[in-house]
Amino acid sequence: MTLQLFLCKTDIHCKKPDDGNLFPLLEGQDSGTSNGNASINITDISRNITAIHIENWKNLQTLNAVDMELYTGLQRLTIKNSGLRNIQPRAFAKNPHLRYIDLSGNRLTTLSWQLFQTLRLFELRLERNPFNCSCDIRWIQLWQEKGEANLQNQELYCMTMDAAVIPLQEMNITQCDLPEISVSHVNLTVREGENAVITCNGSGSPLPDVDWTVADLHSINTHQTNLNWTNVHAINLTLVNVTSEDNGFLLTCIAENVVGMTNASVLLTVYYPPRILSLEEPELRLEHCIEFVVHGNPAPSLYWLHNGQLLRETEIIRMEFYQQGEVSEGCLLFNKPTHYNNGNYTIVATNKLGTTNQTIKGHFLATPFPESTDNFVSIGTYEVSPTPPITVTHKPEEDTFGVSIAVGLAAFACVLLVVLFIMINKYGRRSKFGMKGPVAVISGEEDSASPLHHINHGITTPSSLDAGPDTVVIGMTRIPVIENPQYFRQGHNCHKPDTCFREIMLNPISLPGHSKPLNQGIYVEDVSVYFSKGRHGF
Repeated sequence: MTLQLFLCKTDIHCKKPDDGNLFPLLEGQDSGTSNGNASINITDISRNITAIHIENWKNLQTLNAVDMELYTGLQRLTIKNSGLRNIQPRAFAKNPHLRYIDLSGNRLTTLSWQLFQTLRLFELRLERNPFNCSCDIRWIQLWQEKGEANLQNQELYCMTMDAAVIPLQEMNITQCDLPEISVSHVNLTVREGENAVITCNGSGSPLPDVDWTVADLHSINTHQTNLNWTNVHAINLTLVNVTSEDNGFLLTCIAENVVGMTNASVLLTVYYPPRILSLEEPELRLEHCIEFVVHGNPAPSLYWLHNGQLLRETEIIRMEFYQQGEVSEGCLLFNKPTHYNNGNYTIVATNKLGTTNQTIKGHFLATPFPESTDNFVSIGTYEVSPTPPITVTHKPEEDTFGVSIAVGLAAFACVLLVVLFIMINKYGRRSKFGMKGPVAVISGEEDSASPLHHINHGITTPSSLDAGPDTVVIGMTRIPVIENPQYFRQGHNCHKPDTCFREIMLNPISLPGHSKPLNQGIYVEDVSVYFSKGRHGF
């Protein structure tokens, strides 16, 4: 029978009774969106179908793999209240997205678990089917017990040899169980290039089929089957010239019978010497990076050489990598490298099976002085310790002569400053009035009757300029200095007004015939001695 379906449809519904004995097929019909000449691709339509619902098709007895292979996107399949009797073993092989299957109300007497072994069903409905109580449906009983595919909530029955209908949960079939399996190794460890043999034993009733799943194995392998006893099926797996590409491969042995499947796995570990898969030239990322990828099992230890010398980690150079199984991937990082870091960088990988190395040239910065490119030494691991060149420069003779003159002038200035300092200390302690002694008293001559007798009326004579050691010359006048011995015997106490040593400005003394005051600008240093007591005066 042929169905007509528009492009926008995603479901097929065939609920009307039909006498057809074949699974319905689709026929394309133009949707009218084009000019009427375009044909619809049936394959494209079938891929968009997500649900098929068939009901009351009494003559539909067999579901073939070819009927379902076009519906690769199918998620829900309902065939109920029909005449379905048989489903081919690989009927759902092309429908990996199937999650819901309803086969209730058909004529199924047996059903194989292998139809559904690749599907992840959340519900399988099998009610109202006349199952025969046999080992072929033992798996349904086990699924009910484990609550798989929501079978535990369904009322399922089967017919015994005596034509009695009993609940499926009460079915008791002897010598009908899941197979048991055992392997000779839990983990198999070999070195690259060696050979190895693993044995898998499957037992049970019915006797299971046993095999190794090695479709993706790179090593050369052969299978040898041995039937030791009536209830044991053994199979040997021989690996020849084991390669490192199979390291970590999970070898799986499967034992199957009509009741179900069991499996056992063996982890294959292959030891091999280290290999440097890639080593890249320095590339500027956040920092300069020499990227590397190293394989090896056991995981190799890594270190670096710079121009043949061992490096050590510093703030400038460090290695960062992550280990994932047998793969070591990372970077040799450089933080602001200079021309001293230029050179050949060699990565060395070592494990107990061997050592390998590879060299890459690293250039970070041009050398500012090309003649000194070879003057460096590398010490330790991951550090470059450059030894800068020692350059001797011969200065011209004229430069030496100029330096000599400068040194001479500096020395002369220092000597002159020292001499001035000594002279200031030696002669700079005199009074600002030129007094010899510690105290000078201004007075007229002893026989003078007038306080202005010492003034020579502006006439300057040589004798008047000859000031003795105990005189003070003011202008062109010689004033004798009288020392007061009591001044030096008494202590200077600023709390006593007659002994406090002060400086004051005298009131100007004007003389007839003189335009300027006689004592303008003169400071007398002991007010109390000479003026407060009225002992001396002009």
